[in-house]
Amino acid sequence: MPVVESVWSPNASGHGFFKGTSACLSALFAAGRYDELLVLIDKARFKWWHDRRWGVQALAAMGKKAEAIRYAEESRGLNDPGWQIAQACEAILLSSGLAIDAYRRYAVAANQGTTNLATFRAIAKKYPGVPPEQILRDLIASTPGAEGKWFAAAKDAGLFDVAIELATRSPTDPRTLTRAARDYAEKQSDFALAAGLAALHWISRGQGYEITGGDVLDAYAAVMQAAAGAGVPAQRINEQIRAMTAGAQPGNSLMRTILARHLSS
Repeated sequence: MPVVESVWSPNASGHGFFKGTSACLSALFAAGRYDELLVLIDKARFKWWHDRRWGVQALAAMGKKAEAIRYAEESRGLNDPGWQIAQACEAILLSSGLAIDAYRRYAVAANQGTTNLATFRAIAKKYPGVPPEQILRDLIASTPGAEGKWFAAAKDAGLFDVAIELATRSPTDPRTLTRAARDYAEKQSDFALAAGLAALHWISRGQGYEITGGDVLDAYAAVMQAAAGAGVPAQRINEQIRAMTAGAQPGNSLMRTILARHLSS
């Protein structure tokens, strides 16, 4: 403790760093010396979450949960990990039985996964009392302009109408749409048909990473398979695709070339 106090002194040289600081703070917490821990952290020259997280845990352990959340929120700064602060606050509220408040205030920020689908699954698992569609709508609202990136999450939740709404509202990865069309061609033919046509639509708009002729053919095959399941004539589908590729959009030239033989009939 004396070393930490020394490097945090206003008169100390350097940047207030001591490699044993974390060990000192965690030891005070483990020993239950919460008041001393809080007094020591208050001497820090900067409000760094790496140090102040121990203060949050100390306040929570003392039963001062509302104060712990305020302390955590006051720790926010330009370079602090907001998601870690959200996780700490969420955990405190959940431990207090305040699941609705925890969801409303911290669920989105505290449960970011490596993919949008992983984020949705994490929140849905943690908050079983919240309807999946509400979770999805809240996540969509958190990323304005990128609605299409939640397509896979909507599909995974069985919200097929919502999934198609997203895929038609903003750019969605054509390969993801094609896989959905292929996988659901028989069990959800209408959804699969809409997903496949959306894939072709976004290809025609130049969306997708390094789209090839093979991707166009895969999407077209999935569309025709779904159309058969939905009882939609192939001629009508071809008319839609011809209309789709009639303009001067970035991907239309590729689509017209690859699908020329199919669309001629």
